[in-house]
Amino acid sequence: MAQFSSAEKIDSSNEPVIVSTDVMTGDRDRSRYLYYQLKMSMSKAKGIDIIVSFLMESGIRMILNDIRQALDKGASVRILTGNYLGITQPSALYLIKKEFGNRIDLRFYNDKERSFHPKAYIFHYKDTSEIYIGSSNISKSALTSGIEWNYRFSSIADHKNYQLFYHTFEDLFFNHSIIIDNEELRRYSKNWHKPAVSKDLAKYDNLEDDIDTNIQVLFQPRGAQIEALYALEDSRAEGAAKGLVQAATGVGKTYLAAFDSAKYSRVLFVAHREEILRQAAVSFKNVRHSDDYGFFYGKRKDTDKSVIFASVATLGRAEYLKQEYFPKDYFDYIVIDEFHHAVNEQYRKIVNYFTPKFMLGLTATPERMDGKNIYEICDYNVPYEISLKEAINKGMLVPFHYYGVYDDTDYSKLHLVKGRYDERELTEIYRNNGRRYELIYKHYMKCRSKRALGFCCSRQHAEEMAAEFCNRGIASVAVYSNSAGEFSEDREKAIQKLKKQEVNVIFSVDMFNEGVDIASVDLVMFLRPTESPVVFLQQLGRGLRIYKGKEYLNVLDFIGNYEKAGKTPLLLGGEKSFCEKRAGDYHDIEYPDDCIVDFDVRLIDLFKELDKKSLTVRERIRQEYDRVKELLDGKIPTRMDLFTYMEYEVYQYCIRHTKENPFRHYLEYLHGLNELSEEEEVLYAGIGKEFLTLIETTDMTKIYKMPVLYTFYNHGNVLLEITEAQVLACWKDFFDRNKNWRDFSDRITYEEYKNMTDKQHLAKAKTMPIKFLKASGKGFFIDKEGYALAIREDLRAVVKNHTFCEHMKDILEYRTMDYYRRRYKGE
Repeated sequence: MAQFSSAEKIDSSNEPVIVSTDVMTGDRDRSRYLYYQLKMSMSKAKGIDIIVSFLMESGIRMILNDIRQALDKGASVRILTGNYLGITQPSALYLIKKEFGNRIDLRFYNDKERSFHPKAYIFHYKDTSEIYIGSSNISKSALTSGIEWNYRFSSIADHKNYQLFYHTFEDLFFNHSIIIDNEELRRYSKNWHKPAVSKDLAKYDNLEDDIDTNIQVLFQPRGAQIEALYALEDSRAEGAAKGLVQAATGVGKTYLAAFDSAKYSRVLFVAHREEILRQAAVSFKNVRHSDDYGFFYGKRKDTDKSVIFASVATLGRAEYLKQEYFPKDYFDYIVIDEFHHAVNEQYRKIVNYFTPKFMLGLTATPERMDGKNIYEICDYNVPYEISLKEAINKGMLVPFHYYGVYDDTDYSKLHLVKGRYDERELTEIYRNNGRRYELIYKHYMKCRSKRALGFCCSRQHAEEMAAEFCNRGIASVAVYSNSAGEFSEDREKAIQKLKKQEVNVIFSVDMFNEGVDIASVDLVMFLRPTESPVVFLQQLGRGLRIYKGKEYLNVLDFIGNYEKAGKTPLLLGGEKSFCEKRAGDYHDIEYPDDCIVDFDVRLIDLFKELDKKSLTVRERIRQEYDRVKELLDGKIPTRMDLFTYMEYEVYQYCIRHTKENPFRHYLEYLHGLNELSEEEEVLYAGIGKEFLTLIETTDMTKIYKMPVLYTFYNHGNVLLEITEAQVLACWKDFFDRNKNWRDFSDRITYEEYKNMTDKQHLAKAKTMPIKFLKASGKGFFIDKEGYALAIREDLRAVVKNHTFCEHMKDILEYRTMDYYRRRYKGE
């Protein structure tokens, strides 16, 4: 799917003179378009009732302004449509909800025992009504040049038959329908697959675009972008100040950001590469219709523009995060592109410095980048997400044909450094490996590719692959940073050559993981072990964009006996964790529509052998602990370090195996590894350890205990007793942040939460967390006259201990983040 699609706007200056007619037949005669007759009827109606078997975005977009004008004049509008076979597009429904909210009564026909194929438009005027009956559903072609027959008659001309139709509509609308509210709309969209007939209808709409010369091209949100915009507006209405949109590559996240930020005066767009910034500037210019934008990178330092596109490497430096360049509240809206990078220090500096009205993170990453947690930065507020699987099912990306190819290269003697194979060792086993070159070439030739990407481990590997393919008559280049090899090519030049088919293959090293669009790519080849699921999906996404004439993407994955072999492709079926599946366990996975996953039979035996070597739960956790410690250059990981950097699947192991879970007894776990400092050993031997274990393990079905415990923590100056005023201040601060208020009570609205009194807040704190801490706090939490709650006196010396304070802070931060994670995952 392209990152944007043009919207249609009828150029009124070139509209034909339309006279009223009762017969509409479509075709080339504009005076017979149903659209123009409906337009005239809507302009004077006091009530509008529409019953059609399906709605398409193209048709809804045509009549939006006419419906808006009718509503503004006080007209009522009711629409009854079908959901059978999924022909009604979710984006059409979201467009209605986004533009009109509850001003339109929108419903699904809901009787599975009978088919639903009506197409009628009823208009009510002061003294009469009229009805259009025919063959047109709401799509662009059906309303315009499609061969559709429709007939109109009034309640005066044929009162009896009009009443039969109208009463039938009323019966269906009130007695055989369900209201399309937010919950029903989300459910419908989540389960929607683009049907084949929908693809044909879209083809007719595209044909209409080609023949209609009175169409002005505008830039408007389409498909998933409409759904995301609706979700973002809804999230802000509920108090959110930041949010993450997680969408597969190709859905159009940059244009989404441009649309969502259009109403804000000052916007900052942050990315890690200048190329991405330049591409984003074009998108924002198309949407905002303004040249009031500038750049902040390299030698260019624009500071007086409404929209600034800044590189993280430049803006993240301390010398620029100052009042003289940008005051903290300078930007109303900030976009962090490729948000999975936001865990890095320079991104953090930018995020922590500015105070926008809203911050939007964009990512295609499903979980974590190299184990780093990205959700904590936005408090797990993810207003909208669409996975690669959903994007393919919705027709936004092409299907893939994945082939796992058996590669007998031996990886068993290679070393893992911080969870990755050593680049030099990988390069060495690939060098002059004629058998492997021949294997790759043979499978490449089977695919009959016109434009391919091959992902390599090093510059030398890419150079040798390009050389081998050129020697076999396949025009190829190598692309990597600071390229200077015999077969190397500048990335931009290489992309242009690939598009023009002057070269057939680009062999790259970490240069096409993100931010590059080559929609015409029809083959991707994984020529090295892909340790990261994130990188695997990023590289796969380079070839999934829709392109004229491309029906699917071929994927060649050359798999040997490396660690995690055969597990990454589980993501192709929408799996987010490998922890409950073995390599090669694919029999029960449901892949996206029209996709193929096929493995060489020899790989099945390889996967079984690798599974025999699987580590125990305890060994997996210890191995991951050591890896995180290595990442931290030998520093003992805190709970938050381990949570942040631990691989997702290992974290799932921890959560599902309570006895082995180090987060429930971290001091004890470190003690068992001889990793405690002298101060921590003293803490471990005393009553302080018991208290810390209590707050590590206390039940957290709800989040209520956290603000009370944060009150005791008191920013590091731990208190032994807390007043009602102190509890209330911390409590309200906690629940006011972002969308934490939603955890306050089931089904509470934002309006109801905002209208709560201090007395009600305090009553909730007393009857819930304070009460339960006293009941289940193993005697540590007690009553004390004049205070809301207190801690036992024998902890007075302990709470002043710096080591105790650090561990208490670590536990509270971890448990808060883990709660957000569980809430987000629906756990």
